[in-house]
Amino acid sequence: MKTTVFLTILAAFLIFSACKQNPTAGSDNPLSTLDSIHQRLANGVMYEVNIRQITEEGTLQAFTEQHIPRLKNLGVDVIWLMPIYPISVKNRKGTLGSYYSVADYTGVNPEFGTLGDVKDLVDKAHAAGMLVIFDWVANHSGWDNHWITAHPDWYTRNEKGQIIAPVPDWSDVADLNYDNPGLRKAMTDALQYWVKEAGIDGYRCDAAAMAPTDFWKSALDKLDSIRPLIKLAEAWEPELVEIGFDAAYGWELHHLMNEIAKGTKKVNVLAEYFERVDTMYAPDDILMNFITNHDENSWAGTEYERMGKGVNCFAAFSYIVPGMPLIYTGQEAAMKKRLRFFEKDTVVWNDTTLYSFYRRLNDMKHTNYALLAGINDNIFLYSVDTTNNTAVLFRRTGNDKVLGIFNFSGNDVKVNVPIQEAFGKYREAFNGEKIFVKYDRYFTLNPWGFSILERE
Repeated sequence: MKTTVFLTILAAFLIFSACKQNPTAGSDNPLSTLDSIHQRLANGVMYEVNIRQITEEGTLQAFTEQHIPRLKNLGVDVIWLMPIYPISVKNRKGTLGSYYSVADYTGVNPEFGTLGDVKDLVDKAHAAGMLVIFDWVANHSGWDNHWITAHPDWYTRNEKGQIIAPVPDWSDVADLNYDNPGLRKAMTDALQYWVKEAGIDGYRCDAAAMAPTDFWKSALDKLDSIRPLIKLAEAWEPELVEIGFDAAYGWELHHLMNEIAKGTKKVNVLAEYFERVDTMYAPDDILMNFITNHDENSWAGTEYERMGKGVNCFAAFSYIVPGMPLIYTGQEAAMKKRLRFFEKDTVVWNDTTLYSFYRRLNDMKHTNYALLAGINDNIFLYSVDTTNNTAVLFRRTGNDKVLGIFNFSGNDVKVNVPIQEAFGKYREAFNGEKIFVKYDRYFTLNPWGFSILERE
């Protein structure tokens, strides 16, 4: 069965909430009316850095020296650092503990380096043209954070008066209680500290839906009063982007891709997903799309475990759907191991076969207006065929076009493009072949194959 859905979606239904200004219709540069931060976000690529594992040394200095030039060359725009704060010892899991068990919100983990190393990292990233955001843990702290003795009323207690974990499995962290104005002020002050002291460009906020929405509204307003910043919520809830977050997680799409890869769902769920997202989110919201991240890699398995031979197909798909793509530490090195979460487990960087693949995708994101987020004249049309388990995606902004054709099956298939608006001259993005697309033009795709076309 083939389902073709024609949705002319002004604003591509997945765009940054902070980008309230709309480009002039027909403008040569759709980015022209956005502030500088959001110009970068509109065509940006985010990279999640696992400081402990990305280098043998596991330090901020080693990352700065070894990877900032490389990530610039790869085409990364925003560096997201997993938490760099001191890790609690009390109730620690494993030898080194979880990054997300914060002992001091304004300190630096001495295993990673110093405040000077943080500032040097940020300065060198900025000099290379990249932005830096920190990972923020607002829902819980470590058990030996000084707040737990100085302000025990800032923590959630059970009926026996004992401080508790947010969920039983998170035994290494204590749940914070936002009924206390003092906690709200201290947390907001700490958020502002890193922006002012280290010059960072924003935050990825862990488990954002577990902290009160009204706290976030107040805290984000105060951050925005400093300067335009990136605010990414690790959450799916639309109300968070309504109150000030620029972006949220595309968790549902991620899980649907995993299920399609395993054969437990067909591509019709993608059409249902696109329609659902269009009703859930405002035209200026965005979702971050990904095939892996630190949680998925360590706990659910590598993308190769979850997606098998479809990894590259789903990676390319995550760039073509509206939103912002994410690359996780080692993803571009075809990493096929789960990184241990509480121990040292360095990424092996020997495999360079995917480097050019991601660099090409990043180049497209930077140069093709059809892939922008944060503009209001983007058209997104799609067609899914459940018989062959294929999908065709078409995006256009002004004169720029992108056409993605995906085979989400282990079979050879022939696919045509039943989207009249997509007909015309193209160039294949990876091999440069010139192609004229019309209804009777069929594409032969190998198992888990794909083709991405740009307007010639």
